Amino acid sequence: MTQRKNYWSCSKFADWIRGTVKGTAKTGSGWREWEENAKQKHPIRYWIAEEVLDVIQNVIFWPVDKIYDAKYYINNRWVTETHALTAHPRDIRLGTWCDVGYRFLPCLFNELVDFVEIELAWRQIACGIKEDRRKYGAPFWATGRFRWRNWRSAQAGLDHLEWASKLTFDEEWIAADDPNYKKPTPQALGAIEMRELYKWWTEAYRKRPDPHEASGWSAWCDRKRDKTGHKFWLDDETETAEEKAQGKLIMNILHKIEEHYKAEEEAMMIRLIKIRESLWT
Repeated sequence: MTQRKNYWSCSKFADWIRGTVKGTAKTGSGWREWEENAKQKHPIRYWIAEEVLDVIQNVIFWPVDKIYDAKYYINNRWVTETHALTAHPRDIRLGTWCDVGYRFLPCLFNELVDFVEIELAWRQIACGIKEDRRKYGAPFWATGRFRWRNWRSAQAGLDHLEWASKLTFDEEWIAADDPNYKKPTPQALGAIEMRELYKWWTEAYRKRPDPHEASGWSAWCDRKRDKTGHKFWLDDETETAEEKAQGKLIMNILHKIEEHYKAEEEAMMIRLIKIRESLWT
């Protein structure tokens, strides 16, 4: 259902049709009790107020809804640009809203991916030999004065990081008796960290199981729907003590997984920020 400021099913007119006042905020038990009482008193009037009014409103407002859909798409896409720094459409779909706090992770790491696969890939062939261009399938416009910054090669970028990660201080940098002799250079340390972060985002992060599935919460919700129909409340008074304990246990597991993911994501973002000065070509 389209989000609206006002729903006809929540209006005073709906209360009149329904024969019962809907009111405002209630607990899960409170809404269930109200719904049961309203259905029992006037089942047909309840159906008209709760279902038919929504259908009528959706039909009447369809043209306006489409205009607002277009308006918000344009606003999100080109005005507020909620997909930027830049986020890959796989992580934040173009034209959709995403709160600031949830943009940081995908935007920062999508920029890292672009840096590795575009900037470092270009550097790999720009500083190499002509054979490298053929090796990575680089087109003629990937380098030179008329270079377009849209050629992408993950392998070329990773190969550059592999080369950079092996750089050490040698005689060209310091004397042989220096404590740092043959130790990794700052560029090498940055490349090692960059590669680990890149691998985490493109591989480990993508393979993390969904918390709702891993905790059993989705399966628990499915069982609740099978038992109670399309609606259910977390404080359902018909639950047995065992069912309540099981639901609480699953919820705790879900929260633990989510907190673990949040801590991991925060740690990775901090690591990325710490190597920001290494992100240069």
